[in-house]
Amino acid sequence: MSEPANAAFSSSKTPSKRWLTRGVLGIGLTSLFSDWSHEAATSILPAFLAGLGAPAVALGIIEGVSDGLSSFAKLAGGFIADRPRWRKPAGITGYLATALTTFGYAFAQSWPVVLLLRAFGWMGRGSRGPARDTLLADAVSLGQEGRAFGFERSMDTLGAVLGPMSATVLLGMLGLRGVLRWTLLPGLVAVLAFVFLVPSAKRAKSDGAAVVPRSFASSIAQLPKSFWYFLVGVFAHGIGDFAPTLLILRASQILTPRFGVGRAAAISVGLYTFHNIVDAAASYPTGALGDRIGKRGLLAAGYLIGVITYAGFIFEPPTIPVLVVLFGLAGMHDAFQQSLEKSLAAELLPKAVRGSGFGVLAAANGVGDLVSSVVVGALWSAVSPAAGFLYAGIFAATGAVIILRKPVMAKA
Repeated sequence: MSEPANAAFSSSKTPSKRWLTRGVLGIGLTSLFSDWSHEAATSILPAFLAGLGAPAVALGIIEGVSDGLSSFAKLAGGFIADRPRWRKPAGITGYLATALTTFGYAFAQSWPVVLLLRAFGWMGRGSRGPARDTLLADAVSLGQEGRAFGFERSMDTLGAVLGPMSATVLLGMLGLRGVLRWTLLPGLVAVLAFVFLVPSAKRAKSDGAAVVPRSFASSIAQLPKSFWYFLVGVFAHGIGDFAPTLLILRASQILTPRFGVGRAAAISVGLYTFHNIVDAAASYPTGALGDRIGKRGLLAAGYLIGVITYAGFIFEPPTIPVLVVLFGLAGMHDAFQQSLEKSLAAELLPKAVRGSGFGVLAAANGVGDLVSSVVVGALWSAVSPAAGFLYAGIFAATGAVIILRKPVMAKA
């Protein structure tokens, strides 16, 4: 694709040399408050469903259906994000849908209603992602993507820390339904931050004519080979990158014989909170370092941190100090992955199909998360936890090797 075609679509203002632009700040604040809202609800969702008389399997159905629909919505959202004038409206609609459906849980009287609301909200969450990521990439100059995506990841993870903490504080005062109603406040703040701080994307005047894909198939056809090579490594890592709730489960199993069920559960939640704090603290420095020394090798190193983490759960003695180190490494692993995968993709993708590329990347990660959690859970139950961690480590190492071996180069 020619340079004029690549440049034909851009944000309304030329990105400045300063990486913390209004758009980056707006998207960061939006991620903070949106995650604050829905993570507060997610943290009390099991207790809320139990109060509705829902069976244990209901939570699995709700999460599985919602995550599956979200993955398909990411692909559709990517195609939408290739239309500059649709990017900001798509983001606003997605964030508003998540805020309103999360608030709607408070009025549900049965778990199928929660399923319907969660599914609709997660479709909005999935569809907004490529538009947000494309606007974020356009908000900074070439070579600053790592800082921008690292900052957004830090703010997002900070929201994941504040959500459960605020729910715990408010639960005694407001009750379960009261906390769910309260989530509307940070949810709407997220929408307002996106509306007023994030610049719209507009057609820029240029000498060349931009080739806007007319169909999803033509969008996919325009994705460069270097991006597909990169995606193979991402997917290889992803099918071993299981949900962090399994780390909480393993910590609880390790600690229960010594501390009992209740204290073990409390310590495990504390370890997960530490994991999220490390994730938030490491995301921006990781992205900034990637801008300086190169993202490909640093991303592979992040995948290898995952290998070390999984090996630690297999070989190290199960003491609290060891668990603190392992949960910290897991937080670092997530920070490297989330900050660098998207920022490297932004370098590889032509602007005309950047939205579709982000959608494909998100969908690949979503499918990988589903496969990994199911397979690791099955190995865990049928063989042993060590078998699940071994599987995860093998694929994390495979992803690192592919990322390093394949020629990942920025677009011309």
